[in-house]
Amino acid sequence: MPDKHEQADQMRDDVPSTIARSDDKAVRTYKKTLESAEDSYGDGERAHRAAYASLKHTHEKVGDHWEPKERKGPSDPQAAQGTPASRDRERPTAQGVDANASKGHLDDVARKIGIDEPENMNKGELVEAIERANARATARARHR
Repeated sequence: MPDKHEQADQMRDDVPSTIARSDDKAVRTYKKTLESAEDSYGDGERAHRAAYASLKHTHEKVGDHWEPKERKGPSDPQAAQGTPASRDRERPTAQGVDANASKGHLDDVARKIGIDEPENMNKGELVEAIERANARATARARHR
């Protein structure tokens, strides 16, 4: 049986590129949840949403990849609803940004991805700025 690293490497071709560029745990979390969700819901959007929801409880999007969160839990109000409420009452998501993290943590993430003077932004502005910076970083990585 392959070790966890070998297992994750074998899964990298079957996950979205942002997840493939992430740590082994992110790859395994997404892929295993996706497989389970496909057994329950079939192949499609619902299964992928479940896999992303699971990933967002343990990881946050930082630039063009996902990194482990400081503490596990929902990353935004949409994720906090759980199923089936999240399906019935859709709310905007933070696109993988851990909107529930502290302002200090968000400031650190912002600096890491090149946002100048994040301390001058409120938390909502900071989450939006990180979302935009993450989208730009992902687009650049996909075009390499």
